[in-house]
Amino acid sequence: MTVIPIHDIRQRRPAAASPPAFAMDYPPDGQLLDQLGRPLRDLRISVTDRCNFRCVYCMPKEIFDKDYRFLPHSALLSFEEIERVAKVFVAHGVQKIRLTGGEPLLRKNLERLVDMLRKLPTPDGKPLDLTLTTNGALLAKKAQALKDAGLDRVTVSLDSLDDANFKRMNDADFPVSQVLEGIDAAHRAGLGPIKINMVVKKGVNDHEILAMARHFRNTPYVLRFIEYMDVGSSNGWRMDEVLPSDQLIARIAAELPLSPVGANYPGETASRWRYDDGGGEIGVISSVTHAFCGDCNRARLSTEGKLYTCLFGTAGHDLRALLRSEGGDDSSRERDLANAIGHIWGHRADRYSESRAAHAGEPIERIARKVEMSYIGG
Repeated sequence: MTVIPIHDIRQRRPAAASPPAFAMDYPPDGQLLDQLGRPLRDLRISVTDRCNFRCVYCMPKEIFDKDYRFLPHSALLSFEEIERVAKVFVAHGVQKIRLTGGEPLLRKNLERLVDMLRKLPTPDGKPLDLTLTTNGALLAKKAQALKDAGLDRVTVSLDSLDDANFKRMNDADFPVSQVLEGIDAAHRAGLGPIKINMVVKKGVNDHEILAMARHFRNTPYVLRFIEYMDVGSSNGWRMDEVLPSDQLIARIAAELPLSPVGANYPGETASRWRYDDGGGEIGVISSVTHAFCGDCNRARLSTEGKLYTCLFGTAGHDLRALLRSEGGDDSSRERDLANAIGHIWGHRADRYSESRAAHAGEPIERIARKVEMSYIGG
């Protein structure tokens, strides 16, 4: 049994590497590849490290309590800085931008950032795929404004339909009914197709798998089940609390027959399954038991401007220093950003999920350095 204990991370932040010294230029021509031949196509941008939930697998209350020191506003990238970085990423080949958190809807005037990103030019003239992941608590209030600003769609985290269990899991006494209202409001606003993400933790909510499948079958929504992952160091992850996705699919198929279908696009995280009777589809994200590192094309930008090339990363690269450097003009800073991003991605060889088993015997101190999901988003 693999056990990763809870660690108090109040007094430390993930270390950031200084911007690298560049031996060559990396022109932003959309042809950037990492060491394993993977292109850069997907950028996740965390807009806040704060959240109004205290989910036990992400931001447990015993760590993220009233004394936890979140980032000061001055440390966060401004919307203008996010826009500048995103522009360079798009020039390097990014086709999809997802806004995350923490809980991104806590960031004031987020629709203004959506509007700014919507207007970014792309090399081929096609619009960006602009999405957002949320816990749904504020979605009913924000859905129409986000759509009007140019957001394409949302993904909503929902781990239980049972109100008592949902409140236990979010540990903020927030009712499931308001999340369901937010999902319906997003659908009415046209933020679809809407995906519903359920993190499955054995012994906590795995008994609700069939209830979730029945509830969202024959609806416009796509339900996705996520294996409980060893992200960060604060959630006390244990392998024996992971329900393998093969077993999950078998549970559902025993009552609601399923057939596999192909991916929508290269690098898609979820394996897709369709109900044989035409009742829609579900997905499973299996980074623990069926790693999908081989075609991972995602980069992550933290709230304070650190670039991470893996969800399970241990250190980021400080792009904020380049954004706020006093030397040179805007064009030279943009060139430096393009070189930095090119250098970092060009030297990327991350495949943590594929090599997880090889690290099982490493000291806890090394395992514990992984960045928190609440800091860079999922």
